[in-house]
This record gives sequence, C-alpha cells and structure tokens, in this order.
Amino acid sequence: MAKKSSKVRLTHVDAKGRARMVDVGAKQPTQRVAVAEAFLRMRPATLRLIASGKAKKGDVLAVARLAGIQAAKRTDELIPLCHAIPLSSVAVDFEKTGAGRLRIVATAACTGQTGVEMEALCAASLAALTVYDMVKAVDRGMAVERVRLLEKKGGKSGPWKRKG
Repeated sequence: MAKKSSKVRLTHVDAKGRARMVDVGAKQPTQRVAVAEAFLRMRPATLRLIASGKAKKGDVLAVARLAGIQAAKRTDELIPLCHAIPLSSVAVDFEKTGAGRLRIVATAACTGQTGVEMEALCAASLAALTVYDMVKAVDRGMAVERVRLLEKKGGKSGPWKRKG
C-alpha cells in the first residue's frame, strides 16, 4: 500500500475544501507543451472503412482531427476550473496500431501561465468520440480506451514523461 504524504495539496480546493480556480496571475509565462493519447478499438473492417475515406458520413479522420482541435480550443468551456489559454498550436494525428485499433495522439502548445495538459486530453478524447460518432452505424461495439497524458513540458514543475 502506498504511503500517504502529508504534503499533498490539491490546488483546485481551498482550505475549507471548496472548489476554486487557481490564481495563476503571479506566474511567469513559459513555453508549454503537452501530448496525450486515446485508443479506439473496433472491428478490423471498420478501421479499413475509415482508412478508405469512403464512410457514409465522409472523411472520418479529417472531421475527427478538426473536432479534436476545436475541443482543445474550448477546453475552458468544458472543464469547469480550467483557464482560457492562448493556444499557439494543436495537432491531432492518427495511427493504426493493429487490426481494429486506432491510436489518436494530440499535442497542444502555448506560451502561458498554466499548462496545456487538459487541452491535449480533450483533443484526444473528442477526436476518438468523433470517430465513434461517424461510424457507429456500422460498428456500435467500438470502445474508447486508455485516454492518458504522455508528456508535458514547461512550467514550474518542469518536464514529465510517462514511463511505459
């Protein structure tokens, strides 16, 4: 069992345990980058249909890429305590990682006073959900899996990278 640290403090909670938005006003802006991924498991035939670009609703990956970018831009509207930040770039890429498995990688960047982890996570998540929406008529058994942060750079805490 992991030992509890008495120094752990949640930044989005005040001394009385109430939710609050963190004040980042005194922080110096730094270049920040975050990378997140999500996986979508589906029937191999569904992935072939997506790759062919001939799905009934159109180019699935192009629409999902735009949805991911839009999600990153609107993260502060979706996650209650996130700050509105000036994104300098958002990229959403797709990779077939096996028969019926699609990996979505989202990268968000800004120069600002707070990180872009949530923007990258929202981009990966919404891109996966958009793929699902566009081809659910042919494969309702799809599953969005393992949405997670891979790495982040910038800010006071410095770089972090997922191991394994």
